[in-house]
Amino acid sequence: MTTRAEQKQRTRRMILDAALSLLSDNRSLDSLGLREVTREAGLAAPSFYRHFPNMAELGLALVEEAGLFLRQMLRKTRQRIGETESAIDTSVDTFIEFLEQYPVHFRILLQEQVGYSDEYRKAVRAEVDNFVTELVSYLDARSDALNRPKLDAQNTAEAMIAVIISMGTKLTVLDRREKQRIRDNTAEQLRIVMRGALSKR
Repeated sequence: MTTRAEQKQRTRRMILDAALSLLSDNRSLDSLGLREVTREAGLAAPSFYRHFPNMAELGLALVEEAGLFLRQMLRKTRQRIGETESAIDTSVDTFIEFLEQYPVHFRILLQEQVGYSDEYRKAVRAEVDNFVTELVSYLDARSDALNRPKLDAQNTAEAMIAVIISMGTKLTVLDRREKQRIRDNTAEQLRIVMRGALSKR
């Protein structure tokens, strides 16, 4: 038997998925209306308020979810690097998997970091900062594991993420051959970032 809490969580998920479905048409968060989201979810409009106080909170929940998926992607990368030792290629390929699995979430992060809403911009910045913090932690831990002097992990992490996000913006509009070229170029750019970071230690 489904408990009330489970049903509430399921309905909340339906609302989030309905918003994602509407956003797949290249719309922004602030263009969504409450009635169209609940209609897409197959729910009565008043039921929305049992899960979110307003549409802004729904948007923030989607930004937070996008950040969560990014951090999960980084943890998966760390696990795979531990198994393969091919750090940069593994990082790029895992991020491409994230883009393919969560294209709308990635577009939310891209759009809202320069969108009209201060609230959404701050939320995206916080999620990117969390991502940077996790990558800094990984770079420091990897230096320790390899018994190497620590590099400037903060600046290195920020540069690496800028390169990765740039790749993501390009991959969304290219054919397979061009995607492979961008993937290879991104891996080389990350190697350049790492060589620069290592040379300054």
